[in-house]
Amino acid sequence: MSEFEKSEWAEAEHAKEFMENANIYILERKRLFSILRSFYRYFLKDHELEGQMKVLDLGCGDGALALELLKEDNQINATLVDGSSKMLENARKNLKNYEGMNFIHKTFQDLLEDQLNGKDQVLDSFNLVVSSLAIHHISTEEKKSLFRYIHNHLTLGGFFLNIETVKAPEDELESWYRVLWGEWIRENQENMDSLTNFEYLPEQYKNNPDNHPDTLNTQLNALESIGFQQVDCYYKYGIFAIFGGKK
Repeated sequence: MSEFEKSEWAEAEHAKEFMENANIYILERKRLFSILRSFYRYFLKDHELEGQMKVLDLGCGDGALALELLKEDNQINATLVDGSSKMLENARKNLKNYEGMNFIHKTFQDLLEDQLNGKDQVLDSFNLVVSSLAIHHISTEEKKSLFRYIHNHLTLGGFFLNIETVKAPEDELESWYRVLWGEWIRENQENMDSLTNFEYLPEQYKNNPDNHPDTLNTQLNALESIGFQQVDCYYKYGIFAIFGGKK
């Protein structure tokens, strides 16, 4: 049994709960999406490219990132990868009205192993690789391998953008960031008249053995060591960050 199959994300009920309530408890989720769209408009949309815009979404969930990008450009060709069959099923439903959508049922470990064995199913090169709240589930060394995988699958001048939770450099900051997250959840629940209380999630996140966040600096340094350019953190609010780079 793989590490993914042992995790809560292999459970259909957990995937369903996330899809139904993510907007309530993911800190500034709508803001994160708006920054993604701005990034796409500024760096990719108005630039002349040969052929169709190609996007790779790693840990795609229900296809939320692809849907946000399709608001900007409905001609995008997207390849969506996820280890959860339930998530992929919902991504297919959400994207059924768009052409050029490809779906691959693979974990990150599957992708890395396939590439190592010369059996990589992801054969295209992409103008943009995106991921959201997925890569923190793998180890530091696996992250480095995945960043290298991403670099290998980008076109020259292509971008990687990761919406992710990161570990604070100091425990005291980490503790406050969880408090900050809880305060935001409380305020957001009141604004959305949520009948369910999710204020327990910051502590659950801390104690969840499926989570392996690294510091922002560790991951930025890893990207630079692989050869990414313009590496930076584009946005940060507590443990939630957007970072990436250019090939």
